Amino acid sequence: MKRGKFLRWWLSGALLGVASLAAQAAEVVVYSARNEQLIKPLFDAYTKQTGVRVKFITDKEGPLLARLKAEGRNTPADLFLTVDAGNLWQAAQEGLLKPVDSKTLQANIPAHLHDPGNVWFGLSVRARTVVYNHNKVKAGELSTYEDLAGPKWKGRLCLRTSQKVYNQSLVAMMIWEHGEAKTEQIVRGWVANLATAPFPDDNRAMEAVAAGECDVTLVNTYYFGRLMEKKPNLPLSIFWPNQNLKNKSAGVHVNVSGAGVAKYTKHEREAIRLLEWLSSPTAQNLFADVNLEYPANPAVKPDARVATWGNFKHNLINVAEAGKLQTRAVMLMDRAGYK
Repeated sequence: MKRGKFLRWWLSGALLGVASLAAQAAEVVVYSARNEQLIKPLFDAYTKQTGVRVKFITDKEGPLLARLKAEGRNTPADLFLTVDAGNLWQAAQEGLLKPVDSKTLQANIPAHLHDPGNVWFGLSVRARTVVYNHNKVKAGELSTYEDLAGPKWKGRLCLRTSQKVYNQSLVAMMIWEHGEAKTEQIVRGWVANLATAPFPDDNRAMEAVAAGECDVTLVNTYYFGRLMEKKPNLPLSIFWPNQNLKNKSAGVHVNVSGAGVAKYTKHEREAIRLLEWLSSPTAQNLFADVNLEYPANPAVKPDARVATWGNFKHNLINVAEAGKLQTRAVMLMDRAGYK
C-alpha cells in the first residue's frame, strides 16, 4: 500500500474510532428504583436540552444493588438512583458508588440531605409526618412523634408495617436522637396504642383513619397528596410534628430519593453532569412535582398542590444516619413487637 493511501486509510479509521467513542459518551445509563413514569419525562427533558441520551433500567432497589455488585467493573451503569437514604447508604457501604467533587451539587443540596463524603446526593424530599381524621381529632391535640406513644392515643393509632424501609428510617433517626432505650420505649408505646394490626402500605393506613377505624397515622406526604387527589372529600389533614422543640434535631423526619455515580462508570463526566442537572432548578420541579415531593434544592419552590400543606421545619440530622442505624432499628422494632 502506498504511503499516502495508507495515511488516508489510517486517518479514516482513527476518525471513525473517535466518532464511536463520542457516540458512546453521549449516552448515560441509569439504574433506577424510581418507576419509569416518574423519571422518563425528566430524562427526555435532559436529552432534549443536551443531546445526551439517557438509557434507564428500572427495578426494586434490592435487585439493582445485587446487579451492580455482580457486574462489578463490567457494569454498564453510570448512575444509581433510588429512594430512601438507607438504600443509598447501603450502596455506598458496599463500594458501589464513588465520591463526586462538585461545587454545583454542594451549592444546590443542603448538607443534611447528602452523604457527608459526597458519595450520593438527595434530589427530592419526602416528609414522614402525621395524618389525622379532622372530624375526630383537633390539631391542638397533636404535638410529636413521641407523644403518639402516650396513653391518650390508646386504640387510636394506625401504622404501616415495620417491614417497609420508611418506618425503619424513622426509627433509626429516633435512635440517633434519643438512644436505643428511650426509642424502644416509644415504639412499644406505639404498638400498645394500635387500633389494629399494621397495614401493608400508607394508603391503607390513611383509609382506616378516614373510615374511623383509628384516628391518626404516620405517612409519607406524597401518599397523602395522591390519595386526596383521588378522594378529596376524605376527612384527612396533615400535621407537622416536633416543630416547637428547641433541641438541634427538632423537626419533621425527612428522607430523600437521590442518586450517586456508579463506581465503575464508563462515562464519569457525563454522569456527574446529569446528577448536577438533576439538582438544578430546571430539573428539581420536574423531579419533585411528578410525585408530589419537595425539591431538595431549597431555592426551588414546591408544587402549588404541595405548598397548600404549609411550611415545616426539617429535622436536620444528616439522612445518612438512617442507613447507619437501620439494622439496629429493625432489631429494636422486632423486640418491641412492631410487626
